[in-house]
Amino acid sequence: MPERSAAEPGGTAAVVVLPARVAYDIAPALLAQCGQALIDGTRRFDLAACLDFDSSLIGILLELLRRSVALGRPLQLVNPPPNLRKLAELYGVQSLLFPSVEPA
Repeated sequence: MPERSAAEPGGTAAVVVLPARVAYDIAPALLAQCGQALIDGTRRFDLAACLDFDSSLIGILLELLRRSVALGRPLQLVNPPPNLRKLAELYGVQSLLFPSVEPA
């Protein structure tokens, strides 16, 4: 499941690091944990470790984006692997999820 880092000195927000494997069987639990992190104030989600995933990861990210908009907080999805960006492009949501890809 995701790892959450503490807020860094200087006020930098905490970061949630998503796991290497994200698939349909763990999607509900992962969404619940990431959703709670979002409610708790986390807005940065590091995707660098996501190497083994299916389309459920796209669904999780879109739902987190929807929730962040509802909370009035910007969502930052950082370090998306190339294959994740390709899958987002295939689904036509790359510009929604990764409007400006920046390193963590």
